[in-house]
Amino acid sequence: MCGRFTLRTPLHQLADEFLFHPSEDLSLPPRFNIAPSQLIAGLKWDSGRKFSQFQWGLIPRWAKEPSIGYKMINCRSETIREKPSFRDAYKKRRCALFSDGYYEWQKIDGVKQPIFFHREDNKPFVFAGLWERWQQDPEQPAIESTTIITTASNHITETIHHRMPVILSSDDLDDWLDPGYPDLDHLHSLLTDPIDDNQMMTFNSTAVSTYVNNVRNTGAECIEPVARQQDLF
Repeated sequence: MCGRFTLRTPLHQLADEFLFHPSEDLSLPPRFNIAPSQLIAGLKWDSGRKFSQFQWGLIPRWAKEPSIGYKMINCRSETIREKPSFRDAYKKRRCALFSDGYYEWQKIDGVKQPIFFHREDNKPFVFAGLWERWQQDPEQPAIESTTIITTASNHITETIHHRMPVILSSDDLDDWLDPGYPDLDHLHSLLTDPIDDNQMMTFNSTAVSTYVNNVRNTGAECIEPVARQQDLF
């Protein structure tokens, strides 16, 4: 699963990298320990790429309570077309979520060691996601929520965890976001074939401090490297 990640990249750099127009009065402070239930930034489609912020943890439209979102921070690519919680959003409400690194935990001698995956050049990338709009009371604001899609790990990451977030190529971004894109089988192939090893080789895996284990810890210490107990690759 993907349960924590970072977004340190400034908004203007995200806009240049992913070709969208942000609001002039909006800024994104660097975040080193993004966790479920928090707001996360990304793109959805509105006659083009549109910057949006979503609550992490998908709340289906039919849900009676928003607390169901805590159980839906991730969505398995293999069952996305069948699960009632995700199948409608997969057809019409796809999104891309900004990140520049994510954490997984590797068990070493009975101790869980946090590992930080990031590009060698520290540039941002996007996770594939789904989003929903939930509103129980018309007098209250609607909640736009999201889930990160996961797939089987590739050869680079499988020594750490058997799942990984789906990382989208920039070339596939418009097709993924556009609710009118007709070839859902092609879109599904983007999810079930994880980013290939050649692309993933541009990623580094860094053992970092257990400071990140606590969601209340949000500073740069979260990505502070520590000595590994063993070589990972």
